[in-house]
Amino acid sequence: MHWLLFQNIGLLVCFHSFISAFTLETRNLIFDAYYEYVPDRLKWKDAKELCNQRSGALATVSSSVEIQELTNFLSSLNISHPVWIARKVKTHPTSSSETLILEFSGRSDSKHARLLHKFPSMDLVTVCTRLCFDPNSFGISTIFSYSIPSYINEFQLRANLIQGEPVKLALLVHGIHGPYQEAFKHDDSWHSVCVSWSQIGGSWAIFIDGRADFSGNDLNSDKIGPDGLFILGQEQDTFGGSFKKDESFSGSITELHIWNRVLSSSEIDTMEKQCSPISSGLVFKWNGAAMEIATSLTKLRRDVPCQIPGNFTVTDILFLDSLKGGNALQNQTFNVELFQSMELDEDCDVFNPSSMSSGRAKCKAPNNAVCHHKKEVLAVISVPKTQLFSRLNKDLLIKPVMEEIMVSGNSSWDRDLALLQQLTQAVLQEVEEGGSHLLTSSDVLYLTQMIEKDLTALAGSHSAGSDAAEVMVSIATNYLKVASSMLEPGMATQWMGFTEDGVSVGPFTIVQSIDSLTETLAKSLSAEKRGFTLSTKNIDVCLTWQKLTEESLSQVFKPSAVGSHTAGSSSQDELLIPDTELHRIHALGYEEVMFIHTHYRHLSEIVSDTQEPSQSHQEKVKRILPGHLASVVISATVRDASKGQTIPVAVNYTLSSSHVVEYSLRVSPVCAFWNFSLMHNQTSSWSSDGCMVTFAGSGVTSCLCNHTTNFAVLMNYLESKWSPEEELILTKLTFIGAGASLCALLVTLMLFTVLDIPKSDRTSIHKNLFIALICAQVILLCSGSAIHNKVACTLVAALLHLFFMAAFSWMLVEGLLLWSKVVAVNLSEERHMKYYYLIGWGLPVLIVTITLASASGKYSADGYCWLSVQNGVIWGFAGPVIFIIMVNILVLTRVVVITISTAKRRSIMLAMGTSPVEQAYEQIRAAVKAILVLLPILGLTWLCGVLVPFSIVMAYIFILLNSLQGLFIFLIYGVYNTEVRSTVNRIKERRKALNFSNCASSRPSSSVTSSRPVSFPLGTTLSQEEEATPTHTSSNTPSPGKEEGQGPEEF
Repeated sequence: MHWLLFQNIGLLVCFHSFISAFTLETRNLIFDAYYEYVPDRLKWKDAKELCNQRSGALATVSSSVEIQELTNFLSSLNISHPVWIARKVKTHPTSSSETLILEFSGRSDSKHARLLHKFPSMDLVTVCTRLCFDPNSFGISTIFSYSIPSYINEFQLRANLIQGEPVKLALLVHGIHGPYQEAFKHDDSWHSVCVSWSQIGGSWAIFIDGRADFSGNDLNSDKIGPDGLFILGQEQDTFGGSFKKDESFSGSITELHIWNRVLSSSEIDTMEKQCSPISSGLVFKWNGAAMEIATSLTKLRRDVPCQIPGNFTVTDILFLDSLKGGNALQNQTFNVELFQSMELDEDCDVFNPSSMSSGRAKCKAPNNAVCHHKKEVLAVISVPKTQLFSRLNKDLLIKPVMEEIMVSGNSSWDRDLALLQQLTQAVLQEVEEGGSHLLTSSDVLYLTQMIEKDLTALAGSHSAGSDAAEVMVSIATNYLKVASSMLEPGMATQWMGFTEDGVSVGPFTIVQSIDSLTETLAKSLSAEKRGFTLSTKNIDVCLTWQKLTEESLSQVFKPSAVGSHTAGSSSQDELLIPDTELHRIHALGYEEVMFIHTHYRHLSEIVSDTQEPSQSHQEKVKRILPGHLASVVISATVRDASKGQTIPVAVNYTLSSSHVVEYSLRVSPVCAFWNFSLMHNQTSSWSSDGCMVTFAGSGVTSCLCNHTTNFAVLMNYLESKWSPEEELILTKLTFIGAGASLCALLVTLMLFTVLDIPKSDRTSIHKNLFIALICAQVILLCSGSAIHNKVACTLVAALLHLFFMAAFSWMLVEGLLLWSKVVAVNLSEERHMKYYYLIGWGLPVLIVTITLASASGKYSADGYCWLSVQNGVIWGFAGPVIFIIMVNILVLTRVVVITISTAKRRSIMLAMGTSPVEQAYEQIRAAVKAILVLLPILGLTWLCGVLVPFSIVMAYIFILLNSLQGLFIFLIYGVYNTEVRSTVNRIKERRKALNFSNCASSRPSSSVTSSRPVSFPLGTTLSQEEEATPTHTSSNTPSPGKEEGQGPEEF
């Protein structure tokens, strides 16, 4: 019975040996350390347990300073015999080699070790280690955590330590938390733990002391990401940092190995018995040189704490059973495994003050002991010597408070909180009375560290209560009001910058301190199941307690509903945690949670005023995320306050950024969050990892993120690829070419309409193409006047979309008709003309209607009346155009092949004596002529548009070719068109005949006859003329000589 240990303890000697202080930036952490002598002769295990019960630990002698201090202490008591100190040495037949043991004595936010191994992405992994938990440590304990830049909770092994219950272990993969499973007794015994995970099916397993105790298939995820940080003893709230004392590991860890495959149960069992790692697939082997170990960790070199296999007779079994309190067994031989914690054949360390050296003794032997106590008191920050604090120091009421804070290690916990309350109240009063203009970067750094470090340490070291909660609320209210004043846009520029020690201070330094403050406040308020709401000019804070159930509704935070300070807030701003996420975390065992929300109204103005004006090109390249903060900053955190644990959940948020529409530049919204781990090594700490845009409307952006933190919307201003002078030239060329093209198309349409050209499907298709192009060019020339009217601009964009799409649809019809006449000569046009109309006008109307319906209010782009590029609306035009061009390329290729073949046969038939060079020239001429004739109506000149982003030269060529499309059509299908010219010649001949008949009526009949031959227009043959006359309209039927169909000239 443990209470027997205290019956004969009659002497307690305490000796304050030292007060050590160290500085971290501008902070001095003070520890009050002292030794306590235990006069009773106890076993090593009992002595260790006694020290732990008194909130201490057995003394250590890991340095010359500790050896000297312990010697002085024992000499002052006239003690010269050996005493128990820390470190139990496991000695057994199977393990004679020593290994590194990391001892995490007590919870801390600094004790950790980082593996220096560079990890690749892994779809299979196994991690094995040997560990021993501190029996006096309770709560969440992180054995190891692996994080990557894009996701913090990538891979973790956590323990939940509850007094009187076994240790519970759980695996966390890519933010998905597995169930806690009872593993082993919560004592100071060593245990081996192996965890394995496979991406296939999300299967996982936990092995305890070589046995596969737990497994499952519910941790589905992507591969474990590469280039991460593997930390022992701490959970990473940011990438590689932001450790939490309440989630740290307390105990000892050794022999941690990592494999890039899943070890089988037989391999783990063999490894456990042989006390050596499996070499196959081993990517990390335990080695002190391969780790970066914090100086606060204790490093030991001891034998490997393995299990001892052996054969024992019934005497041994009875002895073992008596140690465990079990029943006697029958007389027979068993193969058992004996754990080190049973103290069989174990040696423990003793310290001899006479020789100032350590030795070893049997752990079962009785000895005196020395306990070492180290009390972490309030972290004292160096008060800056600035005007603000000089004025506070002159206040007769505040000066004693500041002096007492400097030596607050001697005061009680309640007194320390009261001092912080008085100090924050004094600072707030000074700021409100006009002292805010005195703020410097050192003042802001002091205040933020006071909240982030000292208040958090105080609140975490004392149980919650109503009095403590009220004091915490008062401190939080005072500090938030001060922070609101500091974040006033006109005031922030005076304190932003570097302190005398070179520490960078910016607006997110304050944001980070508010995050720590709200988490600490949540812990105090959760015990009373109450919330907290405060609205200031620049900051809104809302803490809500909620008991989760299977019917929990979505959690919505609307800043506009928090308080009366609505300037800078929009009714559209909101953050939502879906009910599905609440049901998920409830299924994981979370019952009561605190929702923490903050809202910063004017950070965008502060950040934009200090947008790194002197930033070099290399620094710009290193930016995590380009763009400008264009919205408020809103945050969400879900805390299990009882465990001091942040619960990862996915959130949806919507933020307005209406002021960006005033810019003429094109913008692209980016959902982002502030990554605090990048604050000290990057120009910008915005990151979009895990976030995506779900909606981008006019001045409103909606986002989805798979984690919780401080969110915002950045606007990535898309800079033009060309200079303003080049853009001006391109614009002028576009309008000049469009005007010339419009005139040429109008003349061509008039020729086809006024002239008595024989009716055919071909001429009807030409007319519809001309009409579509004319309408598109007219609207394009008028589009500039509609830019400043949103409704008119959208209408112009829709009409441009419709008529350009119609133009391309009729170009497709041109290609289909050409295919039917030249390639598939057996098809009849008359049966397909109604389908051509359906394609030419029906298809564009359908495409425009669908695009308008799916654009969700963002149909036209900002700055010009055309389809928006940012949200993909442009593909409602680009997709069909690419398809049509590909079809017409196929048609053109086939026609060119037929044209060359026809030209080759014609040259052979008409000119048998021509040379091969002349025949080749004739074929090339025919091919080039066919291409030039067909390019304008097939729209193939738009292929140049694909290369426009790569060269300004291609931009000039693209604008030139497409602007002159109307002129090309006029020349090829108007001036040099056989039917048009034949019709013109026919009209001229009719006029000649009419004039001749008029003259004949007044002349003798003999003068009517003329022997002069009939002349034909240039380029027109008799066959062509006859073919064009109404009496010979059967040209649609191919002649026997054209077995491959008509050529492009006839078309």
